[in-house]
Amino acid sequence: MDIFIQQCQEIIGTEYVYIGEVDKAPYLTDWGKRFTGQSKAVLKPKNVHEVASLVKLCQFHKIAIVPQGGNTGLCGGATPDKTGNSVVISTARLNAVRNLDLENAAITLEAGVILSHAQETALGAGKLFPLSLAAEGSCTIGGNLATNAGGVQVLHYGNMRDLTLGLEVVTPNGDIFNGLRGLRKDNTGYSLKDLYIGSEGTLGIITAATLKLYPLPCSKATAMVGLTSVKSAIDLIELSRMKSNANLTAFELISTRALNLVTKTTKNFDSLLNTTSGWVVLLEFSSMEDGTNSQARIETLLSEAFTSGLITDAMIANSIQQSKELWSIRETIPEAQLKLGTIIKHDISLPISALPDFILSAQVKLNDLYPNASTIIFGHLGDGNLHYNLAPNSPELSEWIEENRSSINQLIHNEVYKFSGSFSAEHGIGQSKRDELPQRKSAVEIELMRTIKKALDPQNIMNPGKIL
Repeated sequence: MDIFIQQCQEIIGTEYVYIGEVDKAPYLTDWGKRFTGQSKAVLKPKNVHEVASLVKLCQFHKIAIVPQGGNTGLCGGATPDKTGNSVVISTARLNAVRNLDLENAAITLEAGVILSHAQETALGAGKLFPLSLAAEGSCTIGGNLATNAGGVQVLHYGNMRDLTLGLEVVTPNGDIFNGLRGLRKDNTGYSLKDLYIGSEGTLGIITAATLKLYPLPCSKATAMVGLTSVKSAIDLIELSRMKSNANLTAFELISTRALNLVTKTTKNFDSLLNTTSGWVVLLEFSSMEDGTNSQARIETLLSEAFTSGLITDAMIANSIQQSKELWSIRETIPEAQLKLGTIIKHDISLPISALPDFILSAQVKLNDLYPNASTIIFGHLGDGNLHYNLAPNSPELSEWIEENRSSINQLIHNEVYKFSGSFSAEHGIGQSKRDELPQRKSAVEIELMRTIKKALDPQNIMNPGKIL
């Protein structure tokens, strides 16, 4: 047996070193089934010290490391390349809640904690951990940090960078950086945690994090409304902020084409599905008031929105169950679109003010050059993040759309940058966007990133081939 494999077994135990092809297979293909690689082994350490020992061993043998959490990424960032000269280090067993500090409104979690478990732990203590994603039942805190995840409540609470107080990281030479300080203010030099958040495992392995907690809202008010135009959605955000004492925590723009994928059997949606503009918004307010007051406030707001000509119809949730049903519609769109055939996904962000012009400009060009493709658009309008996806007009055209993936990507991304946007809002770069990154960032930015990578990981063993 390979001496390296034997040494791995000595560190973490034979049962946690997967070397058989069947055992390794689930870890070698990304969630979207676009990337498949090879690996010497899949390693499943239990604690930060085992991670550090494995990293030192890999450095000695010059074997690359691919950190992996829930393997729910959409850019191939947690998938090894095809050389086979790497190991996958899974954080699945690093799943402890290390500390719950209610007085400091903070929680310390290991990287392998499933996001939904983090939410439930906070809820059990009477607090809110606000990160919420469609994949929250399987994605992990480490992966959320590695991609600087956003989600549906980022409008009010921010993304993972905003939610993080401190990190524990194993560096590429096997040292342990213990930055798990629950401080809101710590102006003592470079912000190292911000360097690792969003780095997709290319600078080190995040093994734990101290994260912010928030008071639980006393009530929530949820509604789905039909818009008169995309521009009216932007005006509705402003009206919501001016007229409501509650916090606008979510504001999701959804095309009726996307809505149709999941509401064909749902009652009372006909008027929303037939909205003339082709757009609806799912919005939610969180409040410290009781439910009766919150409901009255959202009704007053939407009444004014009607009068102002911003919306044409509204469905207000009258119970927690109805609110869950509305959110279920939004959360099932990503999976529902797959039945249309091969999907080309774009995770883009733009200045909110530029969104209407971008949507119109991109649609005109797509109609002209790719009439066999239809857009499926939904996303976090409140922070300018759209999931701008394209599907073939029929599943039989899946091969055609795959053949045109590169040119369609270029068209959409060119439009995004024409309006001063970004081609990666919350999914990261990984493998799928790596080669395009130098086209989208300046030579100075790329060189600074390369300098940081070389300084921290001179042997290039930490997730090579991702981002850069």
